[in-house]
Amino acid sequence: MTTSDPPTPIAISPHGVADPNISRDPALPNAAYVDATEWQHERDTVMANTWAGLGFSADIASAGAVCPVNFMGLPLLMVRDQNGCARVFHNVCRHRGMQLVAEAGEAGLMVRCPYHKWGYDLTGQLRVTPNVGGMGVHEIAGFNCADHALTAVRSEEALGMVFINLSGEAPPLDEHLAPLLQRWRALAGESFDRDLQADTSEFGAMTLEVKCNFKLAVENYCESYHLPFVHPDLNTYSPLDAHYNLIVDPLASGQGTRTYDLTRGAEDPLPAFAGWDGDRLKTAEYLSLYPNVLLGIQADHFFAILLIPEAHNLTRERLQFMYASDAALTEQHRSRRQSLHEAWNLVFSEDVSVVEGMQQGRASPAFDGGLFTPLMDVPTHHFHQWFIKASLGQAASLQQKQSS
Repeated sequence: MTTSDPPTPIAISPHGVADPNISRDPALPNAAYVDATEWQHERDTVMANTWAGLGFSADIASAGAVCPVNFMGLPLLMVRDQNGCARVFHNVCRHRGMQLVAEAGEAGLMVRCPYHKWGYDLTGQLRVTPNVGGMGVHEIAGFNCADHALTAVRSEEALGMVFINLSGEAPPLDEHLAPLLQRWRALAGESFDRDLQADTSEFGAMTLEVKCNFKLAVENYCESYHLPFVHPDLNTYSPLDAHYNLIVDPLASGQGTRTYDLTRGAEDPLPAFAGWDGDRLKTAEYLSLYPNVLLGIQADHFFAILLIPEAHNLTRERLQFMYASDAALTEQHRSRRQSLHEAWNLVFSEDVSVVEGMQQGRASPAFDGGLFTPLMDVPTHHFHQWFIKASLGQAASLQQKQSS
């Protein structure tokens, strides 16, 4: 049998069907985790040619809000313009390359460079150039502000997040996300993604700094194999044998469970999504949306984790909780939101030592890619094959352009 033959099922478990062929497939080599040059190359190829998560819509909740983000070494700036449109620019003044915004906040109608006070409106247009023609002279012949707007990055919003496409060549975001949205709209209702309400209270978000390559965080989130060993408390109420593997081609993989309990530890359960399938109230699904977003959906809440790669071996994980309606954000449900925050904080904190340990292990010449077991590593295998294909596809595309 060749690797191009269809998979031969060898076992059926709650996780699904095992595939013996995946043990033969290549995995990402150590360099993909420990090499800073390779990390930057991935940014300009794999990451640039798809939709990557940059920030949360709640980061720029109101018109005039600005939020700087360092994305794999690129200084970027999210803004909300006066029409409510989220935009992303390179966070650099067109004059002398000064970083425009250092901290999140409110810019009002204009972003001002701290160096020479050039001012850009929130659509990126250069509007004021103080003293450009000498003291008190703000215009000069031969210099047209319209020629020097901020450099924009293609961006769109979905699922409470701001996504970017650095190359500008990916399909529209709604087309890109269509397989995932189709699946979850069938589970949670046609309007679930439009109904999401971000929790901006002290229980609405969390951040972890993890000393690992962002891909290891993706891989760890994909699979439930480690659940009994790394998450003993979680395994008591969401055991391994209640989980199933989940593939959403071509953009995501992960796991689901059939034992989510809306009432666990809560006298007053949160309101569920209005369109949630009543026969699947205990279903919950957790997907790694390639390349750097982790998602979780339950009948009473949704969360997204942005993996912001700050170095080849350092990742900032930002989590935002979202709910089905404003009713969930009232004082009535404060204790339930607090308990969810505490429970998930425990789970994600338990993963830190695992992904950091894998990062340390990638320094060993005795390991270079490892292997995929036929059943429990199916989601991780899918991610590796997606990443390898994206890398090879971009290399072939560049070769073609150079030869033409």
